Amino acid sequence: MRSFSATSAVLVALMAILTFSSTKVDATALTYNVAAHERACFYTWVDAPRKKLAFYFAVQSGGSFDIDVEATAPNNKILLQLEKERQGDYVFTANEEGEYAFCFSNDMSTFAEKVVDFEISVENEKRPSQVDSNEKGTGPQAHANNMDESLYRLNDELSRIDRMQKHFKTRENRNFSTVISTESRIFWFSLTESAMIVIMSALQVFVVRNFFSGAKRSYV
Repeated sequence: MRSFSATSAVLVALMAILTFSSTKVDATALTYNVAAHERACFYTWVDAPRKKLAFYFAVQSGGSFDIDVEATAPNNKILLQLEKERQGDYVFTANEEGEYAFCFSNDMSTFAEKVVDFEISVENEKRPSQVDSNEKGTGPQAHANNMDESLYRLNDELSRIDRMQKHFKTRENRNFSTVISTESRIFWFSLTESAMIVIMSALQVFVVRNFFSGAKRSYV
């Protein structure tokens, strides 16, 4: 009974932490279709300096699976500038409070649209391992901090698994697009080859008939 009561207490404490603790990370995961010659920007707000700002993107389809990317700080300082990049995963330290912009540019494409998956996340609070020893407390508070740190680690592992799944999804889409492109090229090559064979056969028949028709002689 005592072990059951202790287990129940731990479960109740865990549920309480999950329910009443404030949000640790603000995240935005979107899929956007960037048209040809379009520049699309997305923004996130950082309410205090020294926070961690994570940015992930991957081109899922369109053209050569590449796109131009630019990230800027509130003071218009360029944090990241990429050209014809397929995917990336970056972490910044937000040194200033304000609005951070993440822009995708498809100027290099004449008519091809690009489907981009991306995620922007901001870590809002200190992790328990980063808190000063004077702020950790003792007794139940220390136990809660340990559970909070375990939840953080679990969240990190889940995020890593999610990133791996996105990476494999991107590879699958690109490989599928390559297969479709190769299949289309083989089809048109085979069709052109068949047409050339028919044309050459007809031309040979025409030449042979004209040769024998011209070789005929009339006798009296």
